[in-house]
Amino acid sequence: MFSRRYAALLLVATAAGGIAKPSHAQSAGDGFLFRVPRGSWGFRAGFDHAMARGDVFDYFTKELTLRRSDFSSVTLGTNVAIRVASRNDLVFDLGYASVGQGSEYRDWIDNNNQPITQTTSLLRIPLTLGLRHYLGPRGRAVGRFAWIPAAQTPYVGLGAGVMYYRFRQTGDFVDLSTQNVSYDELQSKAWTPVVHALAGMDFRLGRFFLLNGELRYTWARGPMHNDYLGYNKIDLSGLSATAGFSIRL
Repeated sequence: MFSRRYAALLLVATAAGGIAKPSHAQSAGDGFLFRVPRGSWGFRAGFDHAMARGDVFDYFTKELTLRRSDFSSVTLGTNVAIRVASRNDLVFDLGYASVGQGSEYRDWIDNNNQPITQTTSLLRIPLTLGLRHYLGPRGRAVGRFAWIPAAQTPYVGLGAGVMYYRFRQTGDFVDLSTQNVSYDELQSKAWTPVVHALAGMDFRLGRFFLLNGELRYTWARGPMHNDYLGYNKIDLSGLSATAGFSIRL
């Protein structure tokens, strides 16, 4: 009987000790990582103010009830960052901005005294590779097996790549030479070089999660093809303000 009780107590004590050790290690590691992160994956959303400069925008904002601000839109983006130094990341970035706006001719109406209407849309999808530089340490090592993330870290960055864009109009249009009104679908689409500069801040939400705020200026100009021959390059530049989340990898 004694041997059985002793064996049972020994088994319970061993099990309790095995449970207590991992629990203590876990609680002691709150806010710690057991290695330096290799990179991060992030998602952002915000607003992109389109510059909308150039003769194609000059013409259609004059003839139609469009404003340059009508080409600004919500923007979305995602990126994968690979740590290449203590304060530097190599960043693969994909963005998306799309807007469609209804309009009508300012000075023309049809034979039934009705407005002549159309829809104009602008799609921009930049794909870039860039370098992000942090202006302070992103964390500090404690001994050999722990790394504590910084509460907040500002950064700047540059990137370059290509942008896919599409400028499209559908609806009724006036032939100024004949004054006839007819339905048409017009578009120009292509890939063009793009560069961007950015500044932002990472805020720690835990061991693995970050809250992010960022300002980004994107510069791009693309040729006008197909139905818009004769126009100069379209301005695809924009200034965006976004917020998002990142996960350390």
